[in-house]
Amino acid sequence: MGRKNYHRILLKLSGEALVNKDGYGIDEEILSSIASQVKELHEDGREIAIVVGGGNIFRGIAAASGGMDRSTADYIGMLATVMNALALQDALEHLQVFTRVQSAISMHDVAEPYIRRRAIRHLEKKRIVIFAAGTGNPYFSTDTAAALRALEIGAEAILKATKVDGVYDEDPMKNPNANKFEELTYIDVLNKGLKVMDATATSLCMDNNMPIIVFNIAAEGNIRKAAEGQRIGTIVRGENNG
Repeated sequence: MGRKNYHRILLKLSGEALVNKDGYGIDEEILSSIASQVKELHEDGREIAIVVGGGNIFRGIAAASGGMDRSTADYIGMLATVMNALALQDALEHLQVFTRVQSAISMHDVAEPYIRRRAIRHLEKKRIVIFAAGTGNPYFSTDTAAALRALEIGAEAILKATKVDGVYDEDPMKNPNANKFEELTYIDVLNKGLKVMDATATSLCMDNNMPIIVFNIAAEGNIRKAAEGQRIGTIVRGENNG
């Protein structure tokens, strides 16, 4: 089954995709590279929304496992995503790309509140919209936020940028003989426990036939290739859906 050329997409970036060589914070070169790739795709006339994680600054689950209250830890993690969103906005606007950050947690001095209709209007006006602070609720990951926002804005696909070139049956960093999947169904992902997105996000995509394309962000031009429907990475979709 072929892939499609998508017009309105949601790009999911993990916080780890922005991390510097010390394993913490934001690498300016990586940030600039991602912004340049997004600008190139945007100039094709595509409508782009972005959800960015915060794991390069703070991981709520890790803090909770260390004894911090889970809700408190998750809220701190949400604030970390706002930092990343503002950094990405700045990188895009240095390239003369009009960008808006919408936060699920109210902070009017630095970001707009998340309003679905306003987000769609920004996309229609060819502005890039970055969704920050996850869903605004603890216990929900930024993967789930990505699935939810993609559905709310009528995106045609979720492009999930990672550090590997797709989904494997084992960790390819640990096992060089791990097998890569070119295509999976949502049920495959859930049954095999594959780390594409968490189960809540995967189920939400499955219920609404939202395709997920997993690809390597480090290779220049891969965001464009994924959006154009080129056969890179791994696509997750229903058995009878493109």
